[in-house]
Amino acid sequence: MEKERLRDEESVDEKVVDESSKDEINKEINQAEKEKAQKEKEEISDNRIKEYGQTVLVNDKRESKIHLLSIIGEIEGHECLPQHNKTTKYEHVLPQLAAIEDSPDIDGLLILLNTVGGDVEAGLAIAEMIASLSKPTCSLVLGGSHSIGVPLAVSTNYSYIVPSATMIIHPVRMNGMVIGVAQTFEYFERIQERILNFIVSHSKIEKEKLKNLMLNTTQLAKDVGSILVGKEAVDNGLIDEVGGIKEALDKLYEMIRANKDNGNS
Repeated sequence: MEKERLRDEESVDEKVVDESSKDEINKEINQAEKEKAQKEKEEISDNRIKEYGQTVLVNDKRESKIHLLSIIGEIEGHECLPQHNKTTKYEHVLPQLAAIEDSPDIDGLLILLNTVGGDVEAGLAIAEMIASLSKPTCSLVLGGSHSIGVPLAVSTNYSYIVPSATMIIHPVRMNGMVIGVAQTFEYFERIQERILNFIVSHSKIEKEKLKNLMLNTTQLAKDVGSILVGKEAVDNGLIDEVGGIKEALDKLYEMIRANKDNGNS
């Protein structure tokens, strides 16, 4: 009897040890899976920054997630630009903007701009998408936001420009063969009107003033138009305020907080 009792106790002890070992093994497996998932998440984030200039800024203190989108180089449209050109491809940006609008995790969008302009149709398409987002948006012009970059800069709810950044405003231009008929010039005028109307409706500048800046013949040596540096863009009503990344983030967090308070989160 005594031997059987001791044998039973040893069996129970072995079971307890086995269960404890299983728990430890499961904990180690779970921890390894979490570390693997975190590593994959970081790799995906690094690749998004490397490939598309995009990432998500997570601020636990303010309980907000901001999607950071950079629009740099030349806006690439229906034709592929040379490989050595820095470009922003509209086929990458448009789906991302749709995903931002649809995602319950993203609270706002911050756009960093340093672009020479590019394809008019593609630039306007991106600008219209940004303007139609229901979530708070803010833009920051760094370096420059020229040509079709102007509508992109003003498409957000609020815009900033650093003191040294520039914005070049000029009429629509076309590369390649142009047919010298009245219809061509009418087409140019209609494109020009689309750009003017968008800029005026998303900024504080008056249409006549914008036209005068666009057709200025005294500033550019080989072109018609105007260069606005930093505060000049604000004084002319194109950009809301002079500031940097701190001011842009603070403003965006403020808009996100107001949006949540209004029950739009």
